[in-house]
Amino acid sequence: MEMVGRRERIERRRLIEQRAENQATPASGEAQQAAGGENEPITGGQSQADAQGTEGHQTTSESSQGQSESESQQAGAGTEQGHDAMEGQNQEATQNQGQEITDQGESIQPTDQGESTQPPQQPAVENQGQGQSEATSQPTGATATTSDAPMDVDQAVQVEKDQKELEEKFVLPRLSEQLMLEGLWEILGECLTELAKTPDHHAVLVLQPAVEAFFIVHAGEKDVGKVKESISQRREDQLSHLNADITAPLSPSPAASTQDTATVAMSRMLSRDSSVASVLSMAASTSNLHPDTQKFLKFADTHRTVLNQILRQSTTPLADGPFSVLVDHTRVLDFDVKRRYFRQELDRLDEGMRREDLAVHIRRDQVFEESFRELHRRTADEWKHRFYIVFEGEEGQDAGGLLREWYLIISREIFNPNYALWTTSPGDRVTYTINPSSHYNANHLSYFKFVGRIIAKAIFDNKLLECYFTRSFYKHILGVSVKYTDMESEDYAFYQGLVFLLEHDVVDLGYELAFSTEIQEFGVTEARDLKPNGSNITVTEENKKEYVKLVCQMRMTGAIRKQLNAFLEGFYDIIPKKLISIFNEQELELLLSGLPTIDIDDLKVNTEYHKYQTTSLQIQWFWRALRSFDQADRARFIQFVTGTSKVPLQGFAHLEGMNGTQKFQIHRDDRSTDRLPCAHTCFNQLDLPAYETYDKLRTMLLLAINECSEGFGLA
Repeated sequence: MEMVGRRERIERRRLIEQRAENQATPASGEAQQAAGGENEPITGGQSQADAQGTEGHQTTSESSQGQSESESQQAGAGTEQGHDAMEGQNQEATQNQGQEITDQGESIQPTDQGESTQPPQQPAVENQGQGQSEATSQPTGATATTSDAPMDVDQAVQVEKDQKELEEKFVLPRLSEQLMLEGLWEILGECLTELAKTPDHHAVLVLQPAVEAFFIVHAGEKDVGKVKESISQRREDQLSHLNADITAPLSPSPAASTQDTATVAMSRMLSRDSSVASVLSMAASTSNLHPDTQKFLKFADTHRTVLNQILRQSTTPLADGPFSVLVDHTRVLDFDVKRRYFRQELDRLDEGMRREDLAVHIRRDQVFEESFRELHRRTADEWKHRFYIVFEGEEGQDAGGLLREWYLIISREIFNPNYALWTTSPGDRVTYTINPSSHYNANHLSYFKFVGRIIAKAIFDNKLLECYFTRSFYKHILGVSVKYTDMESEDYAFYQGLVFLLEHDVVDLGYELAFSTEIQEFGVTEARDLKPNGSNITVTEENKKEYVKLVCQMRMTGAIRKQLNAFLEGFYDIIPKKLISIFNEQELELLLSGLPTIDIDDLKVNTEYHKYQTTSLQIQWFWRALRSFDQADRARFIQFVTGTSKVPLQGFAHLEGMNGTQKFQIHRDDRSTDRLPCAHTCFNQLDLPAYETYDKLRTMLLLAINECSEGFGLA
């Protein structure tokens, strides 16, 4: 097989070289024949076959054991009489070791009258040899010249086309197709399933080499000559998602550039009536991917727990090891594994760059203003230096403590209402979103760029901030399309109106609706058209989806587009969009604000039940399942039911809802037990079906908080 493959490669290379040589700069003139030390031109009446049939016209060079071959070409289909013949022709001897290769060449000989003829093609055999010789000679009484005419465009295109055809012809089958180890992979999967049940996390290392082999075989090969895409992107590319249309309701959402196909398929189907069957079927819907890619994605998802245990204990960076393919499919990675890869890539970006201390002199009572004055003119590279905080009038030396204190103070000052940059979400009165009326502050765009750099710098320095934003704002940072369901935390009453419009006929509204919306700015309400002449276009049953899309786009993106551009420009100066987008919006909040400490006993004491009792079997199973969750899953659960991972300082008795203090609630869902739990974040409410077993309840709850936080059951 190795010899056959070698012959195919040599044959392909020879044909490509010959085609390129035949299409090269043509030259017409007097042909040359190298025969030892004797040169004899072939005249027009003599064919090439006759010339080569004469023993004196072809001899073997004694100085080299290979055979020299002369090739000549014609500079056009024909020449007219009266034109001066160009003399000379480049000659080249080619040789392939270890093979006998038949080569076809054309030799064009001019006649004495200046008329060119084209003899039939004649095969020439290259003998095996240990050296390479070139025969260069000129016919007697002639001066050789070289034509420098450029290659015809059509000829160049034909050469490129032939090269592609040859590459496709000689392409080798994929490694997985050659090995055919399906039975081995099935056994490996069974072993990993058993290892996932063992309490010893180190046991999985026994099969780590086999798992690595599976990924190497099925990961696929990178395209030859394809330049690896850099993490850094142009500013226009990083902000391009702000100009994209908002996800249309009740229709497939456009795929984001930093999302893998499986994640996109999941986000498309998460509607209010989703069942677990549809979740699982859509999660596995990757039909547009290569079979090998589908195979390893299914394998990674099935054995996600074991895979992440291996990655946690691996000393090789994710991007460099056998699991590097997962960089493009981060959905199967746990948050701590993503965070570790994120840190490795940040270090890689700064490799070879010298980081120095950058002193920041500020007064404690003017932290935001003086920090802005000190830093806003600094370059992005200077922002990556180590900040050395100096509080004026204080003798403290910054060994890390003052920097943490500075981050804490400035993260609170960012939301100072005097700057009019942010406003609290009416859905939970805890999270923040951009104030559409921030333009009343003349420096608001400069401030937003500064704040974007501050938040990115905190992540860069691995410092935590007391910053909690709305779901849609996190999506803007990640470059993920917002959905109309995200309006729930922005304006719950308006969101309910949109749901009614989508689920009922327009005439049921009882009033006429136009393509315009009302915007409030400092107590003043004004109408804005959603499209040209929108105030005169009536919303009908046929165009109501377009209306919902445009009105959500106006409220969540269009009304704050300039502020978003400024903020993201500053953020991406420090952390590239391609790198931060490996997280989802819940993980980004945990990356920025840290994992909260969830007191299960405090939450249980401050929980209200509807159609359930504290002694109900499902309630007992629920608290048992919640206690079995690790810290990250507990944080995701709080995010799922409240919309944020922020825990009230006074405990869960002071949990906020849209109408003020609202304790956590568990409602019984009497519909099918094949449904997933639903969350209503404005009311801190969980709708829990009456599952038959503890294992099913725990599985469904984990699936909901890990896979279905995107637009699922949000009102």
